[in-house]
Amino acid sequence: MQALLALTRGIDRVNAFIGKGVIWLILLAVLVSAGNAISRKLFDLSSNAWLELQWYLFGAAFMGAAAYTLQQNEHIRIDVFYASRSRRTQHWIDLLGHIFFLLPFTVLMAWLLYPYTIQAFVGGQVSSNAGGLIIWPARAILLIGFIMLTFQAVSEIVKKIAVMRGLIEDPHPFISAQEQALKETEDLVAEVQAHASEGRK
Repeated sequence: MQALLALTRGIDRVNAFIGKGVIWLILLAVLVSAGNAISRKLFDLSSNAWLELQWYLFGAAFMGAAAYTLQQNEHIRIDVFYASRSRRTQHWIDLLGHIFFLLPFTVLMAWLLYPYTIQAFVGGQVSSNAGGLIIWPARAILLIGFIMLTFQAVSEIVKKIAVMRGLIEDPHPFISAQEQALKETEDLVAEVQAHASEGRK
């Protein structure tokens, strides 16, 4: 089990590094969008390539951060049922969901996307839009994103089993919406009090 936990730490580090890094692609997409808008308005110059580049950058940011989002347990969940269960039941829900839904889906998507990406690369496929970009980078972004998600799913399964067996601490203790709101209120009050005491000095 320790070897598997070491593997999860490696997976987590790689996906965290990529997930934190791709945030800059959003800024780049904004700059491309602004530059395209300015050149179109001022100089009547524009191209579908700039529009598609924005899509590529946004897609890369989304897919690049997906595994990190899963790692941080920040994905959207419907917790009407989940929140009312015991923490042990929640662990089982997460574990079974990862094993029977998440992992098969990510493996299937990666398996289907691989030949789809290779086909676009070998064939030199280009967007059907006038002046559009080559297609294989967009497909490669999807492929890499689902591969990262597959590895992160494996990592989460191993960590969940380790938590349930008492081998490691729960990295994401569940906090209900009410508890989260109370904590945020307490943090805000503490911050205001700290500023007030600094002002009196």
